[in-house]
Parts: sequence; C-alpha cells; structure tokens
Amino acid sequence: MARRTLVIDLNRCSGCDSCTVACKYENNIKLGSFWNRVMAIGPTGEYPDIEMYWMPMQCQQCENAPCVGVCPTGASYRDPNNNVVMINKELCIGCQYCMYACPFGVRQFNEGEGVVEKCTLCNHLTAKSDGVENLNDSFDEEHAVPPCVHNCCCGARYYGDLDDPNSAASKALAAAGGEGSENVHAISDPSGAHPTCRYILSPSVAQWKEL
Repeated sequence: MARRTLVIDLNRCSGCDSCTVACKYENNIKLGSFWNRVMAIGPTGEYPDIEMYWMPMQCQQCENAPCVGVCPTGASYRDPNNNVVMINKELCIGCQYCMYACPFGVRQFNEGEGVVEKCTLCNHLTAKSDGVENLNDSFDEEHAVPPCVHNCCCGARYYGDLDDPNSAASKALAAAGGEGSENVHAISDPSGAHPTCRYILSPSVAQWKEL
C-alpha cells in the first residue's frame, strides 16, 4: 500500500510561510482558511539556553484515517490509484463529522460552498507522476511535487511514497537516521490514526515538543 506523504526538515525550516502561500495560490483557498499553516514552537528555556523551531501542519495522510471511516457519504476517501486521502466536494454534505474525527485539526469548513476542505498533496498535479520514470517537456518536475515542496525557500520539504526507498521522502528520512532515530518524529497519535507525515529535528537544534 502506497504511503504518499510529506517529510519536513525542521532543521531547515525558517518559518517563511512560502509553503502556506504556495498552497493557497494553487488551490484558490479563501481568506482566513489554511490547508497548510506554520506554527512557532517556542521559544522555550532560559537565556542563554533558548530553543525555538517552526512546524508546518497539514493533512497527515494517516494510514488509519478516521475522517474516511466516519464520512456518511463517501466524500472523504482514498484515491484508489495512490492511496492519498481526498475529499469529493460533490458528495460532501457539510456535516463536518470528518472535522470532529480528525485528531490533528487540519480540515477546514468552506462556509461559502458548504463543504469540508484540506490538503490533498495537490493530487490533481502529483497524480500525473504515477508511473512516470523519466520527466520530460510534457511533464516537468515542478508538477511532480506539491507546490509547497517546489516553492520551499529552504529546501525543507520532501514529497514521496514512504514505501519506495528511492522517493525523495524516503531518502530524506534515511539521511536523518531513519525511523526510530532521535532525529525523526511524528505527531503524538493517541487515536491510533497512524499519521505518515514525518518531521526531522536534530536535538542540537531543539528538543521535539509534543503538540
């Protein structure tokens, strides 16, 4: 089963919000709504031992996505071709059950359209890369990754399938020491949703803080 997701290197993230802007521009997100937001974690500690880092938050592409399970109409679903958690606005009735079920609070209600929205890893662009081995003029690399990744000023964001060791996401995790290392983190998951999004943060930069 594919695990398309984002790996974000917090050692490199500067909190510039380029990912937020790129997301809003690509998806025409209304003022006041965010499918991706960057949170300041800290500062913590006492001078001169002060720590702080920035943490982007978006759909965590959970393996056991509760939003899909509670949706009464099938509007929240997985793309059968690549397993990305999606929303079919034509089926959404605006009940917001999925918003209540999401343990990470990353879904937004569009009052104008009466539907729920969220990060889709820009599947309308990235799905075109499925099965493509050699990018060419008809399919440029810019559209092989979500715009938040392509436009990250610090090169802190990586996209790919964690089940593919050759994906950019998997390679970034491996370079950081891999799953279980002190440098690789996932958001606390008491609900058992199993988020696939991973964050890289070295203890030399800051200590990981649970949200």
